[in-house]
Amino acid sequence: MSLVSLDDDLPCQELVDLVTDYLEGALPPALVARFDRHLEVCPFCAEYLEQMRRTIAVSGMLCEDDLDPVARRELLAAFRRWHEADDA
Repeated sequence: MSLVSLDDDLPCQELVDLVTDYLEGALPPALVARFDRHLEVCPFCAEYLEQMRRTIAVSGMLCEDDLDPVARRELLAAFRRWHEADDA
């Protein structure tokens, strides 16, 4: 897989870092334009964006009671470890 980065184009890693803001409509118009141009030439990032949209749609259908208590504890522990590692 080759990553796209053309002159002033948005590099793949930067797109990944901005995807949440993009989906929430929190990016300035100029950056949205760069994001959209990148999606036009990078099928990998276009697929990543679609995966994120599907994940949000599916996870929005879940409620806390849908999770097995053991799975819930394991997920919470994993998120805590991830957050602690991020703070280190």
